[in-house]
Amino acid sequence: MSTAQVATDSGRMPRQIRYIIGNEACERFSFYGMRNILVPFLISSVLLGYLPAGPDREGAAKDIFHSFVIGVYFFPLLGGWLSDRYFGKYNTVLWFSLVYCAGHACLALFENNATGFYTGLFLIALGSGGIKPLVVSFCGDQFDQSNKDKAKLVFDAFYWIINFGSFFASLLAPLFLRHYGPAVAFGIPGVLMFIATFVFWMGRRQYVNVPPSTNDPHGFMKVVRSALAWRADGGNAGGIVARGALVLAVAMLLGWAGHATAGWPTWWPESFGFVITACLALGVIIAGGGIGASMQLERARGAHPDAAVDGVRAVLRILIVFALVTPFWSLFDQKASTWIIQGREMVIPHGAWWWPSWLIQDAAQMQALNPLLVMLLIPFNNLVLYPALRRMGFQVTALRRMGWGIAISGVSWIVAGVLQLWIDGGEQVSITWQALPYLLLTFGEVLVSATALEFAYSQAPMAMKGVIMAFWYLTSTFGSLWVLLTNAGVRNDAVTAAIANTGLSENAFLMFFFAGFAFVAAAAFAAYARRYPMQDNYRVSGAG
Repeated sequence: MSTAQVATDSGRMPRQIRYIIGNEACERFSFYGMRNILVPFLISSVLLGYLPAGPDREGAAKDIFHSFVIGVYFFPLLGGWLSDRYFGKYNTVLWFSLVYCAGHACLALFENNATGFYTGLFLIALGSGGIKPLVVSFCGDQFDQSNKDKAKLVFDAFYWIINFGSFFASLLAPLFLRHYGPAVAFGIPGVLMFIATFVFWMGRRQYVNVPPSTNDPHGFMKVVRSALAWRADGGNAGGIVARGALVLAVAMLLGWAGHATAGWPTWWPESFGFVITACLALGVIIAGGGIGASMQLERARGAHPDAAVDGVRAVLRILIVFALVTPFWSLFDQKASTWIIQGREMVIPHGAWWWPSWLIQDAAQMQALNPLLVMLLIPFNNLVLYPALRRMGFQVTALRRMGWGIAISGVSWIVAGVLQLWIDGGEQVSITWQALPYLLLTFGEVLVSATALEFAYSQAPMAMKGVIMAFWYLTSTFGSLWVLLTNAGVRNDAVTAAIANTGLSENAFLMFFFAGFAFVAAAAFAAYARRYPMQDNYRVSGAG
């Protein structure tokens, strides 16, 4: 590990950024290479051979995929905490990357063994999730007040390179699976992850390493505890809210455990497995603790510096923004599950002279449109769209971009729903029609996710950047949670009957449902964004 240092090229682009960008390109190929073939592999694999081909197996594959995504975006909490508290970003990224490599090896070696394969998924979720909040914030650490104007370019470049790796992974991995089998298709991403780890290690002597905060007496949790502590001289409504949330979370977990214990009566729905229950319990704890702390945060003044208390207030505001973004991820992540399943019902126009049949042979490859469009839309937005809007008098703020992105993602699902109606009506629908919802969803993604990388870093207090980035990635966990809850709901006979009464197929109904979910979220986001106070928490030049 290198020692903490400050970039000497004041006002210029940090030279060490190239190693971080190179690492990210290879790691993203690695991740998306395996992720984008996971659902097609599971549908056709012996791992789900106990289920009949068709909706049951497709539904099980979706559940496994979204449970994996939940893990990927849950473990940033662990990585962020270990980094901020003990090891620092560099060491944490390096060690979790080695776990990540081991997970890829398991997928390649155990394609027909459920225990080995699912162990690999767990290790990839742990490794990928552990490094996910840190690489972005580690990149931000290389900047200070003297060159923060270049940070936006790098964050955009960072997001562009993510999609550069994702494009080739989305395009090639389905071909590897089709022509060479799972061992090669999952093995190649493993090799790329090893290269990513090596490239990151190469820059070790040039990085700015902000030291971990260790046991900060004025850290986020210490301030929250002070705010929620019982006092004899006054009420503690906030503490009651927080403790009530904790009791409810424990009751939910005990309710789930009741289904596995003979003779133990339980009120908890049996269709809510451990993953759903644990995520809901986590959400209750975060919401109850945050609401309780915000109710009486001023109590912590005196016991902690004003800056620490104000920092916690800023974090709680950020968490509200993050919560309102979660519906977007419920739409976005289904492009690798629901949209692939829809694409398998569509016709690939191999007979058309303009269709590259030598390259595009599988519905899963349509996902390559997403990163390709991102690479085109980011420079288009920065060089054409945003300047044009500013000349017209519109302020293109980060929060406005994110709100519009959520709404536009809803429009993409309206289009996908219309395509599903055509399919349900018996028409032979060309898969090229999926390009339109992909374009709309990707435009929404650029407005939400690319913007949020800079927003989350700039809004977080210096001592909590790793953790706040972890909370940002946790939004994807709750996005997939909404999908799992919906999948569990449609297995209920009453819900299934209600959907049938609409005259829509289950797939079409759910597509329009998620579109409406996005529109409601966008309206709530816009209402909150109007009163959100923006912060500037870049490192001061000369501070290590």
